[in-house]
Amino acid sequence: MATKATDPVCGMMVEESPTTPRISYQGRTYLFCSDACKARFTADPDRYTENQ
Repeated sequence: MATKATDPVCGMMVEESPTTPRISYQGRTYLFCSDACKARFTADPDRYTENQ
């Protein structure tokens, strides 16, 4: 069964696959629906993680 997660940038549900954009930040892995959302997160990760 594939892992599902919420994209922290746009809120879309994402299913993990080998091609799913992802990044590790402060010991946690975040999955993204697209490279554009990953780029927005990378530019300002604290904006998307401060309430977690």
